[in-house]
Amino acid sequence: MSAPNVNVEVQKTGNESSLSLLRRFTKRVQSSGVLMRKRGLRYKTRNLSTLKRKMGTLKFIERRAEREKLAKLGKLPVEKKRGRR
Repeated sequence: MSAPNVNVEVQKTGNESSLSLLRRFTKRVQSSGVLMRKRGLRYKTRNLSTLKRKMGTLKFIERRAEREKLAKLGKLPVEKKRGRR
């Protein structure tokens, strides 16, 4: 793979047609790997910070405790089955 910041450039040679110049440019871009790298980064999400993860875990623990408490008291709503028909 080539360097991350690659500028692809082609020069028109002699009596080369615009179509062949465009084709040559396209091949050069594909071989440089710029598009593949950009497409790979397209949906990348940042990792959550330590504090965010801790707060989310604490919320989860609180919700689970509340649910267990309601289950012991018999006050949980009836869950619908999520199976196939």
